[in-house]
Amino acid sequence: MNILFDKSNHFNLANLATFFNIASGLMAIYYITHGEFVAAVLFAWAGGVFDILDGKIARKYNLSSNFGIQLDSYADFLSFVLVPCMFIYFAIIDGNELVLESSVVFAVFLYYIISALRRLISFNLNSNEGEVAGYFVGIPTPLGAILLWIIYLVWYFGLIPTLFNLPNQYIVLFLMVIIAYMLNSKLKIKHF
Repeated sequence: MNILFDKSNHFNLANLATFFNIASGLMAIYYITHGEFVAAVLFAWAGGVFDILDGKIARKYNLSSNFGIQLDSYADFLSFVLVPCMFIYFAIIDGNELVLESSVVFAVFLYYIISALRRLISFNLNSNEGEVAGYFVGIPTPLGAILLWIIYLVWYFGLIPTLFNLPNQYIVLFLMVIIAYMLNSKLKIKHF
């Protein structure tokens, strides 16, 4: 059991929580691609729980390491960037390609993914083992994912208006661009 609390072991308790985050993200992708959106959301939220746990465990038991920092960002990219983007695409955009301009859809998703990846890489470059900043600069990717889930819910319940006779999916894409921008903004958000 000592290996679970060994900082140099890649399978310590904190990293195991991160691996569960990755597994949850993969399960969410599986369910998204099969149109099972409720199951996908449950696994996505489970990934969020494991993301919170891995940091708390790493700090409590002094398990923070460079490997763990990198692993956490890979998990965040999967669970809080790819999963919500795929969710938005399959739940809202897919099937509307004839109505929407494909190049616009591609550009928005590419911009969001690159913005999130840039944010995670910058975070890694500025992170030190065992240190936690008092605030985030720019919104963190988990918050970006939550905002995308909220956009989906607003769309699902028909609360996004149609403007200028454009399909409301364009409003969803516009909101994705705003969130992507905020990922790398100078906005300061308190770290919990």
